[in-house]
Parts: sequence; structure tokens; C-alpha cells
Amino acid sequence: MMYEPEFLQRLQQALRLALPAWGVPENATLKLLSISENATYLVEDTSTGARLVMRMQRPEYHTDAEIESELAWVGALRESGLVHTAEPLRTITGQWIHKIEDGEITHRITAFSFVPGQEPALDGDLRPWYCLLGAANARLHQHSRRWQAPTGFVRKHWNFDTLIGPNAHWGDWREAQSLTAADISLLEQVQARLKTLCQAYGQSSNRYGLVHCDMRLANLLVEGEKLAVVDFDDCGFSWYLYDFAACISFIELDPRVPQLLEAWLEGYRSVSPVDDEDVAMVSPFIMLRRMQLTAWIASHAETPTAQRMGEAYVRGTVEMGQDFLERFKEFAA
Repeated sequence: MMYEPEFLQRLQQALRLALPAWGVPENATLKLLSISENATYLVEDTSTGARLVMRMQRPEYHTDAEIESELAWVGALRESGLVHTAEPLRTITGQWIHKIEDGEITHRITAFSFVPGQEPALDGDLRPWYCLLGAANARLHQHSRRWQAPTGFVRKHWNFDTLIGPNAHWGDWREAQSLTAADISLLEQVQARLKTLCQAYGQSSNRYGLVHCDMRLANLLVEGEKLAVVDFDDCGFSWYLYDFAACISFIELDPRVPQLLEAWLEGYRSVSPVDDEDVAMVSPFIMLRRMQLTAWIASHAETPTAQRMGEAYVRGTVEMGQDFLERFKEFAA
């Protein structure tokens, strides 16, 4: 299974072989920062004190073109000055991606500048950070609407079909542990209602475009009063307001979510207007994201996040589904 200790050891060995591509000695200090879709390491050259962050891509998740497209957008955002984020770093030969062959696996490795800070504390007052996050989201969306992507730009679409539908990138939510036949029947009703809502809302250019799609707490770094957004690995084409649903990933049942949405909208509206019709879709998008993450937990069971969330998260999805069906009765088939 991917990301078990033996595989992580192979990753670290491959990473050491890749370090000279960025001018870093192979004896640099490596610290595993996170395992999610990818494995991310802090690398420190003990002779110079230089630090960078290196990302070992999940095998076969993104193509070279998709990774290069992600980095092209991140570079454009940094040039615009609209968002504080890490700088993608080319190898000494000018490449964005360095590959290491490891038996049947090709490791794709990318590197970024080190950004100081820490994840906002979940048990702290998150409202000020969500206000800043809403403003950052709005600036990202403004940039997305006017940016002319380079030739060959390609990123995944995160729409109904690819989130929880027949072409879901993260698998079938029905595979989640502990779901009973009754649970699956209920969530299939939720899925059908979400499909109706998403189809009615549509994907016009004022509602749907290139977004970060994963601005959860783990991908935010705060230092003093500064907020940085990192990890654009899942950026792609989706609804702009879906970004808020991603912002509360794994904490959808936190009683503070309405206040966090209020703060996020306050920040967003300080930069760009939001129509009431768009805000009305936030609740369905939260349910859509929850079901997508339920599928992710099933297909990424080896990751610490999936193991930590486990059965309790799946039971929470069913609970949310029951409430959703009650609140959106008018959209029943």
C-alpha cells in the first residue's frame, strides 16, 4: 500500500538522488512535513543553512503537463503580487520537474522556496484568518478570470462528474468503510439532489474557472498577521464558490462554520462582489466536498489524515446527508 514505511523509505532514497538537481548536497537534512496526495519534505543544506520544500508527487496522479501548468499559474500569481505563496524552483538545468526511476515507479519531484509560518490553530479564533482567506480567494478568482493561460495549459476539472459522479478523480464514496446499505441509499439520494442543483447552477464563466480548490487549514501558513497560501497541487477548473467548501475540508461539522463563512464572505466582498444566488450554492458545495472527501478517505486509506478521520468522518457524512435532504426537499426527484 502506498506511503507505508517501506515506500516512504524508497521515497526518501529517491529524493536524496534528486537533491543535486537543485544544487543541494545529498547529505542534506530531510524532514517529512506531510503525506496527503503527495509526500512533502523540508530540505536543509546544513553547510549553508539554505532551506527549500520538495514535493514527491503521488505516482500517476498528475501528468507532466498538469504539474507544469500548476507551476505556471503559481508563477503568474507571484508576479502579480496578489497572493503570498511559495516560489516554484527550477533545477539547475532549468526544469520544473526532476524524475527518478525506481523500479516500476517514476518519481516526479518539484521544489519550492521555504515560506515561514504555521498552520492556523484549529482551537483558536479562526474568523480573522478566514476573513483574510476570503480576500485571498477573491484576488485569486480575479486573476483567474483575466489571466491568459499559456499554450498547452491543462488542469483537471472538478465538477459534479469528477467530484462524486461517474468519473470521480478520487474514487467512489460507496467504498468508504462502515457504510450500510441504508447509508448508501440515503447518500445516493443526496448525490441525485446535488446533481440537480449543480446542473441548474451551471458552469458559466462568471461562476466557474481556475481555482485553488484545496485552501484547507493544512495549506495555509500564518506568521504574525500575514497569511500565505501553499500547495496548488489540486488547482483546477471548478466553481469559484466551491473554494469555500474546500476551505473547511474535514471540519464541515464544526459549529463555527457559519461564522467562518460570514468572515470569508466579508473578506471576499472587500475585494469582489458575490451574488446571493452564488452564496445559496455554498451549502450544496459543502455537501459535495464532504462526499468527495469521503471517497478520498476510502482511496487514500494509508495516509495519516484518512486514518485519523476514519469511520467517524464517514458517519458524519451520513449525518450531513440526512440534514441536507431535509433542507433541500424541493429538489427531490
